Amino acid sequence: MSSSALLSDSLLLTVTGRDHPGITARLTGLLAEAGASLLDIEQVVVRGQLTLCLAVRLPDAPGVRESLFATARELGLSLDIQPAPAPGPAVSSRHVVTLVGRSLGPSEVHAVTERLLQHGANIERLHRLSEVEPGSLEIHVTLPPGRELEPLQRSLLELAMSTSAFDVALQRESLYRRAKRLVVMDMDSTLIRIEVIDELARAYGVGEQVSRITERAMHGEMDYDESLRQRVALLKGLDARVLQNIADQLPLTDGAQTLIRVLKRLGYRTAIISGGFSVAAEALRTRLGIDYAHSNVLEVVDGKLTGRTLGAIVNARRKAELLESIAQAEGILLDQVIAVGDGANDLLMLERAGLGIAFRAKPKLRQAADASISAGGLDTILYLLGLTARELQEVRD
Repeated sequence: MSSSALLSDSLLLTVTGRDHPGITARLTGLLAEAGASLLDIEQVVVRGQLTLCLAVRLPDAPGVRESLFATARELGLSLDIQPAPAPGPAVSSRHVVTLVGRSLGPSEVHAVTERLLQHGANIERLHRLSEVEPGSLEIHVTLPPGRELEPLQRSLLELAMSTSAFDVALQRESLYRRAKRLVVMDMDSTLIRIEVIDELARAYGVGEQVSRITERAMHGEMDYDESLRQRVALLKGLDARVLQNIADQLPLTDGAQTLIRVLKRLGYRTAIISGGFSVAAEALRTRLGIDYAHSNVLEVVDGKLTGRTLGAIVNARRKAELLESIAQAEGILLDQVIAVGDGANDLLMLERAGLGIAFRAKPKLRQAADASISAGGLDTILYLLGLTARELQEVRD
């Protein structure tokens, strides 16, 4: 056909039916032979059922549409041809909502999508990250010009805090969302299930006193440096072997081992930045193959704790500084850093990172973080990176 043949206004071709090899090849081949222009294309297959949409301009020549319908029938498919809708209004930003739970049914999906509707977010794409039943969904949404992101983010956080069935995270869709390179984690009650200082205190018979101070510090009700000094002072005289025994048997948080193993296989750098103690942090670094570990050093004299620490205290400001220092040493942009923590001492670190995640955290930190995880384990973070269950299985194998 002559290249000068007139083309129609844009049309939307919607092809549906049972999926099998060769469908897209046959239809695009026919369009190519006819001299059509391709404006857009999208295809999805759900449980073997295909939906293929093509926005095209067809030559204004007899027989082209008839050939398309005949080919569709031959392939066992239905074809609908309608004028293509005009492009949608401009959008101010694109975002990804990740929904992760044990099992996501209609009520869970409705709860999230209803919040999106209330804040004017339009769903452009929704797909399953989990392998069989929906346990993780990724929803790509757009917001209209002038619509602020913060109210939607706050609404989704409130939803996540109201249930233990699933976690919801909202991220800006950008080059860096799937290009993270460094994951920095708090240790106590994040990478491990315990607070090491509380375990030491219980072993020494000062558990109640230390726990009260710890709780106040975690809620941001007390200066961290002073709280650490007071707690460590209560441990004066404790045999250092007790600390080593605890460090040798640290209970990992659910999903921690999977998270670190996958991150290492994918080439990520990993770090512990903790207000806990170096003996425990170094034990975890060796056990899990973590690249960096920064924490407080307990002074030991004649095999006993002196009740003091050595060097600068790893407080909130120091955590943020260490995050920046590691990123700089590795040549990694802050937008490519994930920080994970559970207490007020982690706030500045989470704010400094491209993605700050509150993990089973106190309300104050959850409200300030980019994302919050409470229902799942640490391996939920892998879904926030956009990885699918199939991709994770490939890495595990």
